[in-house]
Amino acid sequence: MPDKIGKYVVVREVGRGSTGIVYLSHDAYYGRDVAIKVYNMDTGGDEERARIARKMFLSEAHLVGMLQHPHILPIYDAGEENGHCYIVTEHVHGARTLAAYCRPDNLLRIDDTVEIMFKCAKALHYAHSRGVIHRDIKPSNIMLTQDSDVRIIDFGIALVSDSDISRIEGIAGSPSYMSPEQVQSLELTNRSDLYSLGAVMYELLTGSRPFRAGNLQKLLHQIVYATPPPIHTLRKDVPEELETVVAAALQKEPEKRCKSGLDFAAELTRVHQRLREANSRIDRQEQFGVLRRLKFFHEFSHAEIWEVLRASNWQDYGPGEEIVKEGEMDDRFYILVTGGCVVERHGKSIGALDTGDCFGEASYVPGAKRTATIRAGGAVTVLKVSSTLLEQVSASCQLRFNRVFLSSLIGRLQSAERNRGPAS
Repeated sequence: MPDKIGKYVVVREVGRGSTGIVYLSHDAYYGRDVAIKVYNMDTGGDEERARIARKMFLSEAHLVGMLQHPHILPIYDAGEENGHCYIVTEHVHGARTLAAYCRPDNLLRIDDTVEIMFKCAKALHYAHSRGVIHRDIKPSNIMLTQDSDVRIIDFGIALVSDSDISRIEGIAGSPSYMSPEQVQSLELTNRSDLYSLGAVMYELLTGSRPFRAGNLQKLLHQIVYATPPPIHTLRKDVPEELETVVAAALQKEPEKRCKSGLDFAAELTRVHQRLREANSRIDRQEQFGVLRRLKFFHEFSHAEIWEVLRASNWQDYGPGEEIVKEGEMDDRFYILVTGGCVVERHGKSIGALDTGDCFGEASYVPGAKRTATIRAGGAVTVLKVSSTLLEQVSASCQLRFNRVFLSSLIGRLQSAERNRGPAS
């Protein structure tokens, strides 16, 4: 391992492939970690492989600073040193490629897949609008960061308009994701990348590639002439409208696919909205059922519980997490949906709360501060109700809250009196 590559001090090796080795470094000038990909020019005397490797390097070097999009891995720098060619990119700590989520036993949620593909489609539209066709869109060239963001990587065989640098003969992409026109060595447009993105989406949804064959010749024949198995035959919970979007992306004739990545993204947006609305309806119905069973809501009508749901949101807390802090002010009060909490004052435990109990009613009084800290005793779920939003619900619902709060307050006073015992 070299100590230095160009001006970059090498920290460690982080990856290795057929085209080269990737090292981690730190760019002190910009204060950021970077990845340095050193192309493998030592091809054992194979002049053709060496020529292709150099072409791939020049293709990516040509894109330095050219593609600046949040979902495309930026290329910061490129250079040659002692016969070694290298490019410098952003280093994303802890990222995995989508190849990890193409197994039937490790598939992503459908709405997560839609969101990831939406980001990819937008990124490809950006690249296409600048005259760049990726040509090698596949799961291993799409990274998913630790916070579920996306980066498209590896533009080593990209076609760049008005540039003959990138016209690499003898290498065209990864066969399983190539478009029919790519397989047939026809002229490529942006729609070839959209086909490849459709093939990736098919695999993310099903855990199976659109086409599989025993040898390359049969695979390429299928890509040009065969129709992939319908998605619902491999995964029954995929909505029909989403299957339609993927099928359109995998059309044999480019003109039958979406015109642009932006159109593809718009189709995915429509599907995502419908999925979210459906999930929201299901979630709200489940939440209603949970609240209906809590003692806090025994006297509330169905309509009043729905009003409360619209004025609130649910939140999960882990063991020991602080929900309310002594001395703070905010406009929310809380109802324990599941689990139990510890009540603390001045760092000492003074009581406990259980499922169905409420706390933080002081938010109902303008300017009132929290008189205690409420901490999750274990894993808990709470309903956070905004006092401001509650002012907008019906008078009957507000009156119901006032009665429950008053009953709760009386119960606590009586409990405190019992705990104090007879005066001595």
